[in-house]
Amino acid sequence: MYAQQVETGTKAIKSLAEMGPEERAFQEKIDAEIKIEPKNWMPDNYRKTLIRQISQHAHSEIVGMLPEGNWVTRAPTLKRKLQLMAKIQDEAGHGLYLYSAMETLGADRDEEIEKLHSGRAKYSSIFNYPTLNWADMGAVGWLVDGAAIVNQVPLQRTSYGPYSRAMIRVCKEESFHQRQGYEILLHMMRHGTQAQKDMVQDAINRLWWPSLMMFGPSDAESPNSAQSMAWKIKRHTNDELRQRFIDQTIPQLELLGCTVPDPDLKWNEERGHYDFGEIQWEEFYEVLKGNGPCNRERLETRRNAIQDGAWVREAAVAHANKKQKQQAAA
Repeated sequence: MYAQQVETGTKAIKSLAEMGPEERAFQEKIDAEIKIEPKNWMPDNYRKTLIRQISQHAHSEIVGMLPEGNWVTRAPTLKRKLQLMAKIQDEAGHGLYLYSAMETLGADRDEEIEKLHSGRAKYSSIFNYPTLNWADMGAVGWLVDGAAIVNQVPLQRTSYGPYSRAMIRVCKEESFHQRQGYEILLHMMRHGTQAQKDMVQDAINRLWWPSLMMFGPSDAESPNSAQSMAWKIKRHTNDELRQRFIDQTIPQLELLGCTVPDPDLKWNEERGHYDFGEIQWEEFYEVLKGNGPCNRERLETRRNAIQDGAWVREAAVAHANKKQKQQAAA
């Protein structure tokens, strides 16, 4: 039971004794592993935290289609083209699931998307990096979706019911994406030319550190993490998930016959984990501020997509209104 006050930076988490009756009942329900549903009472900050997290998650799924979309017409075979199109379609579906889950909290989808397009809402920093060659499609599937799986599997047990249930299907599909990406790289390393093998290593070199940044800042620099843990929105800290990803990924990397751009990476027998070098957090925060390699391009593409598709939405609304009037007249 969450019975003691925990200090985290400048923020303090209330003990049960400090909570009012409704908040105490809410926290006891969470402690008992009972899901919170849309009509249940919840603290305003719990609602706001979930809207922020789920909307950013949904934005990431939608923006995450863009680095891959450029490669649909350039995929090396029909099989690879179909696989990539299916993956992009999955990501669009994930965004829709998540926006729907967010709306159960009273958020407005159009408003949250407008925040994304105006730069007021964030999405995963990894999608602001370019995909320069076909090996990047493999590395994105293996590293980026692999990191996403490590992040998202615990969300199947998050305390908010609609979010938890949406993540079950998302995680199943993401596992296919990860395997698809790894298979692309494995095929290139086992059957490709030396130039293609070099492409694989180059893709890993460029995406390794941004993939580690996907888990968010270190625990000491993450002021909201402790409260999210207390509410069981999150089940593990950023650093725990990052370590888990590294431990799972390095054996797969060795099977590929590749390396990571980290001279400090080594197995620590005493800890039972891999030690790794220091992450350049200055880069992470610059990308979040909108100064990454592709930030402006990504948002411009999304804004153009909304504008170009406006006539479809208007036609759908007009058709729905017409049908409603016909039914009323009947």
